[in-house]
Amino acid sequence: MPRLPAPLTLPPEHAAATAASPSDAATADRRRRALRRRRRAESATAWAFVAPSVAVILGLAILPVVWSLLLSFQADDLVTPSRWVGLDNYRALRQDPHFSQAVGNTLKYTAMYVPLSMVLGLALALALNRRIRFVGLYRTLFFVPFVISATAQGVLFSFILDPQFGAANSLLHHFGISPQGFLTDPGQALFVLVAISLWSGTGFCLVVYLAALQDVPASLIEAARLDGAGRRHLLRHVVMPTLAPVNLFLVVWQLIESLQVFDLVYVTTKGGPLGSTTVVVYFVWQQAFQNFTAGYGAAAAYVLAVALFVIAAGSRALRRRAPGGQEGAAR
Repeated sequence: MPRLPAPLTLPPEHAAATAASPSDAATADRRRRALRRRRRAESATAWAFVAPSVAVILGLAILPVVWSLLLSFQADDLVTPSRWVGLDNYRALRQDPHFSQAVGNTLKYTAMYVPLSMVLGLALALALNRRIRFVGLYRTLFFVPFVISATAQGVLFSFILDPQFGAANSLLHHFGISPQGFLTDPGQALFVLVAISLWSGTGFCLVVYLAALQDVPASLIEAARLDGAGRRHLLRHVVMPTLAPVNLFLVVWQLIESLQVFDLVYVTTKGGPLGSTTVVVYFVWQQAFQNFTAGYGAAAAYVLAVALFVIAAGSRALRRRAPGGQEGAAR
């Protein structure tokens, strides 16, 4: 019987293209257009939800930063039209003794507050990182002052430290100690502000250190104890290297907080007595809204902004080198 010839077959993709009718192609094209319209509608809906936040960020953050930068190169009293003065405001800051005093007070405040808050926070964290009765209550009591606003703290301690009617001098009188000026004494006011800030700011360091201590690997501690390490060696060679990233974070955070202190100074001393508590931010407020030299105040604010930028850049550089340093310490 003669063999029939094999049927001629086409490649699959050619067959599919041939089989597709013009109506199918039009349907696929409509689907693509509908998908594009749907994506555009979803994007429009998303931007509609995001737009208020973007407007707030632009209106309250970016635009004021640009405007204040331009203002720092002008002489402006917030009433009459401003005039361009270039770098004159910055040159005047360099020669202003009041600004130098404000910078000095800010550096003194920072040099006392940052290390003391961290040391006290670490000491309290080590003490409260144990299984003792009412440990949750103790942790809460130490953290509560941090939640209180700086304004409320200022009002509270203004009453307590009042030289004539305050409870502090009344208590000192019972111990036979002469009355103190506290916030009205130029030699004591800045130290008193640091003490008030420590009362509230130490709680933040305490909570951060507590969280870090609870993340220290128990295996490292057990291995060190088996090798005969005491508490001092555990703290120095096991705990502190583990806390290195937390220390860096707290240093940067507390530096930024201390360089921007304002509320407490405004409520308690208003920069006095004799300018002994005038800090940079209070100096900026004073120049802009009390002396009506807004351009001069903006220049002082940008000097502070540059200092904060240097701190942020330095912390970023330290973070990049931190993993290698930690690895070397662990070895």
